Amino acid sequence: MLTFLQTFSLLFFLLWKPALGNNGCTEDKCGRVRIQFPFHLRNTNLNSNPPTHFPPGFDLLCTDAAETMLELPSVPVKLSVQNIDYKSQQIQIYDSQNCLPRQLIKLGNSSISPFKFRSFGESNVSFFRCNSMSCPILQLDFETDFLDPSIVSCTKISDVFSVQWQVQGDDSGNTVVMEWSNPNCSFCEAQGHKCKYMNGTQNNDTECIVCPTNRIPKSTITLVAAGGIVGVIILLLLAKALYHVYDYYKTKGEDRVRIEKFLEDYRAMKPTRFTYSDIKRITNGFSESLGEGAHGAVFKGTLSREILVAVKILNDTVGDGKDFINEVGTMGKIHHVNVVRLLGFCADGFHRALVYDYFPNGSLQRFLAPPEKKDVFLGWEKLQQIALGVARGIEYLHLGCDQRILHFDINPHNVLIDDHSIPKLTDFGLAKLCPKNQSTVSMTAARGTLGYIAPEVFSRNFGNVSYKSDIYSYGMLLLEMVGGRKNTTMSTEESFQVLYPEWIHNLLEGRDVQVAIEDEGDAKIAKKLAIVGLWCIQWNPVDRPSMKTVVQMLEGDGDKLIAPPTPFDNSGSSRSNSNAVVAARHHNFELEIIHEIEEE
Repeated sequence: MLTFLQTFSLLFFLLWKPALGNNGCTEDKCGRVRIQFPFHLRNTNLNSNPPTHFPPGFDLLCTDAAETMLELPSVPVKLSVQNIDYKSQQIQIYDSQNCLPRQLIKLGNSSISPFKFRSFGESNVSFFRCNSMSCPILQLDFETDFLDPSIVSCTKISDVFSVQWQVQGDDSGNTVVMEWSNPNCSFCEAQGHKCKYMNGTQNNDTECIVCPTNRIPKSTITLVAAGGIVGVIILLLLAKALYHVYDYYKTKGEDRVRIEKFLEDYRAMKPTRFTYSDIKRITNGFSESLGEGAHGAVFKGTLSREILVAVKILNDTVGDGKDFINEVGTMGKIHHVNVVRLLGFCADGFHRALVYDYFPNGSLQRFLAPPEKKDVFLGWEKLQQIALGVARGIEYLHLGCDQRILHFDINPHNVLIDDHSIPKLTDFGLAKLCPKNQSTVSMTAARGTLGYIAPEVFSRNFGNVSYKSDIYSYGMLLLEMVGGRKNTTMSTEESFQVLYPEWIHNLLEGRDVQVAIEDEGDAKIAKKLAIVGLWCIQWNPVDRPSMKTVVQMLEGDGDKLIAPPTPFDNSGSSRSNSNAVVAARHHNFELEIIHEIEEE
């Protein structure tokens, strides 16, 4: 199979015929004028005489603008050539400046050997100049009575007698036709042949020659073109294949280095920075979606056969990048069994992504179900362990880090469950950091998920914003775990409502019929979780326990826990116990408040 270079070389050799030698078949072209014997296209870059096998006076010049020029040997006149008819042996000349009379004045009635004007008889002509025109006007037959009205106000500049040329005008301009008789090639041209000087003659006689055709058969051209196209295609396919092989091994090498670097960071518990190309490769082009939240979509990814990840692609329109900075800055400092580990992140141009461990069980929201749904309900023992794990994770955020971390978005969707039913807090996009020795936090707008946002976050009339706001969100999560359903609803007017859990109080007082608990041990766990949850959602932040106290309450047997008073019961019995309850809650639960600082 021919390569592209070989095909091109063969095609060039077949189509190009060099104009060399005195064989009469040579042919040139200047613009639209075909040039052959007896004319000769002289090289304008060389000051040399024409070749001896061409007659004198037939020299032509080809300008840079592809214009053919004829220089008459006896008169200093340059005329442009419009066409050469080799069969009738005529040459049609014109002036490229569109002022043929100016050249004709120079020509006068001089001899123009080896040419002669086409015979139309002799004429006497006059030339006029008009102020409004830059080109002289030709007036024929000045002895006649007829006078062109357009030259009445013009000045005669010359009379020329007995001229044989005649100007012919058409849409393309004025032209003059000249003829030549020697050398005579009209007979050969009439037969479709070329001519040249006869070898060995002294009289410049000519002879006809049969030139080989310059046309390549269509079949040959088609075959060469097809071979060239196929050759180019094969060459391109080969180049593409070689590039893919190179790119494959290059990518494999880069992947190997990247994985080794990642494993080093993985063992050192240090987040890795990925490029957006890495993210697309890890997620296989975002082929498997795990869900979509308010801040972006989550996709399943693979770093190696052993390491599966969840990649969260943050929306470009979310905030001004603070959510991303918060999550990376916060998660990079957290290492706890009940907090999702940040494996890496992407900050490439406008692309933002976070890479976490993958948990096939999904979030706690998936397991919120009443006990009768055996295929979903985890069991009260596991629910207690999950509640305790989430509490320990929040306690770590509040007390276990160099800075206090407030999550502000604790809800079932942000609690992931691993294969061993260990809960993992995730999504720190709304988190705020606060130094331990400066218990202040600034906030200008409510943040979090509706139904889990503490009252003081909505309105300062309920108290100051503090770490107790996370306690409220955790309490709502606990109550949903106990009730197996959400504590929020959409009314018929499509307005959001938070339902105060009266049914939890009914559960504690034995009047609840929505949660069926048969085992006495399970009922004890449910009661403990319910009491802790009710304390956590107290309207006054001061009345809520700290996370350390919540952990202690969950780790105990719950027999000594006292439920807070219910706002739905106005009987005296509840009021009779209120003093003891208030004393107990102030003794156990009151902690330092983080006062809000309004941002300017």
